[in-house]
Amino acid sequence: MVEDGETLSFTVPPEGISERLDKWLASCCEGFSRSRIQGLILAGRMQVNGAAENRTAFKVSPGDVITLVVPPPVPAEPQPEDISLDILMEDEHIIVLDKPAGLVVHPAPGHLSGTLVNALLHHCPELGGIGGVARPGIVHRLDQDTSGLMIVAKTEAAMRTLTKEFSSHANIRKTYLALVHGTPSPAEGRIENMIGRCPWDRKKMAVVERNGKIAITNYRTLSAGRVSRIECVIETGRTHQIRVHMASLGCPIVGDAAYGRPGWDRQLDPAPARQMLHAWKLELKHPVTREPLAFEAPLPADFRPYLD
Repeated sequence: MVEDGETLSFTVPPEGISERLDKWLASCCEGFSRSRIQGLILAGRMQVNGAAENRTAFKVSPGDVITLVVPPPVPAEPQPEDISLDILMEDEHIIVLDKPAGLVVHPAPGHLSGTLVNALLHHCPELGGIGGVARPGIVHRLDQDTSGLMIVAKTEAAMRTLTKEFSSHANIRKTYLALVHGTPSPAEGRIENMIGRCPWDRKKMAVVERNGKIAITNYRTLSAGRVSRIECVIETGRTHQIRVHMASLGCPIVGDAAYGRPGWDRQLDPAPARQMLHAWKLELKHPVTREPLAFEAPLPADFRPYLD
């Protein structure tokens, strides 16, 4: 039986001719369903003859060498870790914090420890199990290299309300600050389209005409130049939404490894170490008292050289 955490290699025999990759591998990997195999292929964990292959319907041929990397399992229960947190507000129901760039929100393959969830469990042991074991208290997330404001639920009541409101964006206003290459034209506007998996790179998102979800970003140029400062207010929370939308305007976010322009990044001094995207302001109603709340996270130090 195949175990998680293994790297496996198979050679297609003569009778494997013209069979789908996902179907053929599922027959070889005892204990793995075809859907699990498809997920690994789409996640980029498959190679055919040394080249990455993320098409589940790819037809194998006799002699093809198939390599499959099975990620290690994520622990069922994240463990508390003493990691400092920049907490802006806390009461018996919620925690509002300023997440630094580089901190992963919750454990996942490749990041099984050292995450925000591990830090929260150390700071607030009673958080364990709120909203689920794997992601206790987490009602929304930021990319690893995006800094700024996050709110965490400490009770089931707060979790239910916040999860619903972040999903619908009711009573929620999220404002980001982005540093982009060039200046958008027009200088302010509303982007409304669909975002879904990129058809040719399943690790990325893209503006698509079908098989996507509506994504809405309202942007405004605060200062223009070789590097411009852009305010983005989002009405939806799609994966990589602001990064995809800014790139679609021809003004990718400075330092964005997935959607940016590495050549342009290298011309800056200093060269950016991460994507220059910051969850700047958050306005919402308290999930229990319904009191209006407003928070602002100071600009991170690595933004300042580009603002000058």
